[in-house]
Amino acid sequence: MPETAKTDAFIDLPRELEEDLIKIGSTLPAWSVEGTFLAESTIEQYRAALDSAPLFDEFRGSLLSTLGGMRGGYAVVRLRNISEALGFGDPFLRLATAILAEVAIPFQPFQRWPLWKELGTNLNANPGMSTGVGYNAFHMDLVNVSRPPDYTTLLCVRPDPLGAGASILSDARAAVSRLTPSSRARLADVAYHYGSFFELSDVGEEYKPFPILDGEPADRGFVRFTAKMLAEAGLDLDEEHTYAARELADEMVAGQVSFTLQRGDFLIVNQHHWVHGREPLAAGQHDVAPEDRRLLLQLFLRGRGAAEPAAS
Repeated sequence: MPETAKTDAFIDLPRELEEDLIKIGSTLPAWSVEGTFLAESTIEQYRAALDSAPLFDEFRGSLLSTLGGMRGGYAVVRLRNISEALGFGDPFLRLATAILAEVAIPFQPFQRWPLWKELGTNLNANPGMSTGVGYNAFHMDLVNVSRPPDYTTLLCVRPDPLGAGASILSDARAAVSRLTPSSRARLADVAYHYGSFFELSDVGEEYKPFPILDGEPADRGFVRFTAKMLAEAGLDLDEEHTYAARELADEMVAGQVSFTLQRGDFLIVNQHHWVHGREPLAAGQHDVAPEDRRLLLQLFLRGRGAAEPAAS
């Protein structure tokens, strides 16, 4: 059975801070980018505006504490009241970007998409993909690059109107700790691969094959896992490596937490510690108008001073 999500991972803002952020969001300038990264000049402008809110520093400390440490790794910031006041246009997205820039540097590694990438509901997509309607199994984003994003974030514009599509998360390092030594040894072998490398920037080089356990410290390395690679034809893994990866997948499911993002919630996941996925959307999506179907926006973050791990 799924575990209960940590209550301290859900951050509600005091009304006074919400009111200040609504005013700030209405005045923030358009952002600038340098390559794929949010420009430092924009980060400084946004920070100065946020620091004018008396309660923001306390919120920032709470957010960073929730995302860090041995028991941290993800947070859900609830901005429903702010989204109702500002809508989901430029003022709100600038405010959300400003808040995320206090965690790490926003960037968009996909050359063909903007800083905030839409993840809508496509009834014709592979059901297991991020825009599909089925079960999206546990994974980290951009598993096959040498420098994955340190954080992935998902902003809920519209939840599934039929009430399903809960987010699932699992502490990948805790799952690894429950494995046998022999399985951990197999996962450290450079034997796994998944996906393609196409029109990507600022994520290093293609990493193929890769080890699931890279041996790096938790603040630097990753548990490079996607359950999708176990379903991909032609993976060409021997029985022992396949068994170890399936054992890890089972442990992730056994330790998962589940919750449903609501309008205005944004989820921040530390990819060095946690993997994420999604339960299936409800049946009957064909009866929901396209403009009413589930819609998320995704943005990636790069930690300041993040170094590139050595590919084996």
